[in-house]
Amino acid sequence: MLSTLRLAPSTSSSAVRVAEVTAAFWVIKGLSTALGESTSDYLVFAVNPVIAVLGAFVVFVIALGLQLGRGRYHPGTYWFAVVLVGIFGTMAADVVHVVLAVPYLYSSIGYALILAAVFWTWWRVEGTLSVHAVTTWRRELFYWAAVAATFATGTAVGDLSAITWRVGYAGSVAVFALAICVPAAGYRWWHWGPIASFWVAYVLTRPLGASVADWTGKPSSVGGLSLGDGLMSLTFASAILVLVTLVSRRRASAAPMIATDPSD
Repeated sequence: MLSTLRLAPSTSSSAVRVAEVTAAFWVIKGLSTALGESTSDYLVFAVNPVIAVLGAFVVFVIALGLQLGRGRYHPGTYWFAVVLVGIFGTMAADVVHVVLAVPYLYSSIGYALILAAVFWTWWRVEGTLSVHAVTTWRRELFYWAAVAATFATGTAVGDLSAITWRVGYAGSVAVFALAICVPAAGYRWWHWGPIASFWVAYVLTRPLGASVADWTGKPSSVGGLSLGDGLMSLTFASAILVLVTLVSRRRASAAPMIATDPSD
């Protein structure tokens, strides 16, 4: 159903710099949020937390630099940046709770306000929040600021549901799986705006993916399946690699057909 959340195409002749919203997009996005959660949890326990956070930040900056330097959408570079946003964003959100002892309710509200500020500024400056209008360097910076804020917000909200409100990991998976159907149904049948529907669904993929990662990776003593964060990180990463490879090949095979379209 989420594949129906397609935004109106931009009238700009410039190349779109971010991923097209398709069914594959939503699947890979969900997997990337789960990977961000499981990898973050694994690294902060496997190595020194400070080193883990600093290392993730450095790789995140490199990944984002590669993406911004492309000037157009490239599946491998784009999803590499998304994955690193997920890992570093999760670590940053967790630090606020673990190190600064900020309750999940307050951090959820704080990150939601930051996300709202990013959207408001983006709208005031550019006049649109459509991902199909991300055809300039400045608009892409707004896009990635929004993406980072959605990861932080979703991380806090997921932990708020599972831990503070004691819904549990499995319960949170069910709650957010149902919640993410709302904007899809609203767009499909209730005439909701495509841009708002997209971003609501995008935010909800984060707590959904994080809940799946926690449910599968965490020990049974806290409501998980005890598969381990490390194993789940490898599983999610492998699935993303396969899907991004398929998307890249399909995109490459379609390029000659587009270039020789007799209707041009």
